[in-house]
Amino acid sequence: MSSYGAADIQVLEGIDAVRKRPGMYIGGTGVDGLHHLLWEIVDNAADEAMNGHASSVSVTLHKSGDTITVDDNGRGIPVGLHPKLKKSALEVILTTLHAGGKFDGTNYSSSGGLHGVGSSAVNALSSKLEARVRREGQEWVQHYRRGRPKAPVAPVGPARGTGTRITFTPDATLFEETTFDAERIRSRLEVKSFLHKGVRFIFRDQVNKVSHELKHDGGVVDFLGALVTKHEARSVLEAPFSLEKQNGIQIDLALTWTDAPRERVRSFVNGIPTRDGGTHEQGLRDSLIKALRSFIETHALAPRGLTLTAEDLREGLIAVISLRVAEPQFQGQTKDRLNNPDVRGAVDSSVRPVLEQWLHDHRTQGEALVERAVQAARARIASRQAAKKVRRKSATSGRLNLPGKLADCSSRNPDECELFIVEGDSAGGSAKQARDRRTQAILPLRGKVLNAEQATLKRILGNEQLSNVVTALGCGLGGDFREDRLRYSRIILLMDADSDGSHIATLLLTFFYRYLRRLIEGGYVYLALPPLYRINVGKQTHWALDDADKDRILASLPSRAKPELTRFKGLGEMNPKTLFATTLDPAQRRLLQVTLDDPLQTDQTVSNLMGKDPSQRYRFIMERADEVGDLDV
Repeated sequence: MSSYGAADIQVLEGIDAVRKRPGMYIGGTGVDGLHHLLWEIVDNAADEAMNGHASSVSVTLHKSGDTITVDDNGRGIPVGLHPKLKKSALEVILTTLHAGGKFDGTNYSSSGGLHGVGSSAVNALSSKLEARVRREGQEWVQHYRRGRPKAPVAPVGPARGTGTRITFTPDATLFEETTFDAERIRSRLEVKSFLHKGVRFIFRDQVNKVSHELKHDGGVVDFLGALVTKHEARSVLEAPFSLEKQNGIQIDLALTWTDAPRERVRSFVNGIPTRDGGTHEQGLRDSLIKALRSFIETHALAPRGLTLTAEDLREGLIAVISLRVAEPQFQGQTKDRLNNPDVRGAVDSSVRPVLEQWLHDHRTQGEALVERAVQAARARIASRQAAKKVRRKSATSGRLNLPGKLADCSSRNPDECELFIVEGDSAGGSAKQARDRRTQAILPLRGKVLNAEQATLKRILGNEQLSNVVTALGCGLGGDFREDRLRYSRIILLMDADSDGSHIATLLLTFFYRYLRRLIEGGYVYLALPPLYRINVGKQTHWALDDADKDRILASLPSRAKPELTRFKGLGEMNPKTLFATTLDPAQRRLLQVTLDDPLQTDQTVSNLMGKDPSQRYRFIMERADEVGDLDV
């Protein structure tokens, strides 16, 4: 049995502690930890810019891919002797934990670096580091190996201007990988350029031989626009709401609501991204809900019989909030979360009254936000009730009971399987004979489909036709929806090429939009385009989708041609060979993918055309009558 006594207690000091347990200082030795070294140095340079002492920061990724230089035109790290430690202040900062000039708030009103750990940790975890400082008309240099200086700080000649340049190479014996990701660096620097408006960030990528100059005078408003574009969202507001305010803390805020189904908030404190949020995000959310509820109450906009939750009111929100705080309390050295209790109230009291007044001054846009929240509430309630129905059904059956009318395919690989939802038993019979039995499943529906926009949820969930569709798909509804359980990669609505077929397709699309919208958003839903006419000219056969297509084909034929026209009354009239060649064969068929270009407009259109209020339908038809090219009555 081994002894364990006082002599076994180790005391690690300074850089030895960092090298022994790097994860405590940079979060780990993987890719994230590697790049955290760079962020520490870049944040120090950005602190100079944040406090008005620098106008540019440059980062150079050297050809080797594992060495980085960060250069700023700030004041330059002091190089004089430290009065207590009797060595250069530069050496103290780069070799001593908890040493820095940001503790008393005199030289920096706000900063990302707080604990005096970042620079010394980077030095300790680098195989080599070079520090060059320009100040007082002189350039000074010092070299380090694994955190230890090779020689004292020394002047190397005259210098123009001021600033600091740090070049370092991470220690390959400590990190899993030492090659930096150029795109990751460029992206981080672009975010910095948004947060520090007017400051020029330059990234010289010698690995890929490209250079990027990043500068955004619009600040967080420009950042918000970039995020909306990145997420391919459509803004509900005509222009974003923005705010710059000093209330004990400096707040820069820009936000909008979009048609996207989720909420996105990007938050920063002293230029540091707080990925896990914190009290500043809580304060922002508090202010938004209070302002919106006050607006709704003032203008009597509360929907009857519907309760709007905080999640409903925030759905679709995209926001950027950047704070400058004198004494931020971060959670851990990686600073992913802000913990200052007072910040929550400061953000709330700064944002709420301004946003509330903005809503009153822009009432039309405020009402659009309320309508957006109403849609979110209806979707939430429908999903919850649908999920209850699915859970009740699944609790009584231990296996998947497929509908009796479903002619399933033999393959069990969803990536190659497709489901044709077909109008009527006659067309279903032809499709079953025509299909590729290995990959194509057929589900015939009998008669008109229930209108999901007008029916109660109880009727919808009890409807045999729609229930068969959900069961065949296998992915569930509402909160129980799981894309990984979907049994087919394509869901194809196959209806007759006439007004009845279009009506049935519209009813099915209404159901999919209201209750299985994620299938449309995922690109799974298609409309088959079967021909309405067959045109035989000698040994050639042409297929026309509609009258306009028929006229175009006929006009293209030679004048001597004597075409024979056949108009199909329905899919059931086609023999299986013709149906496969024109509509089921992946190599020849024509499909139209169902997409949502503007979900808000789609929602309004579905409500107008399929809802219970006939006046909305009449108004829509009268306003759009001139857009109708042909009407089949």
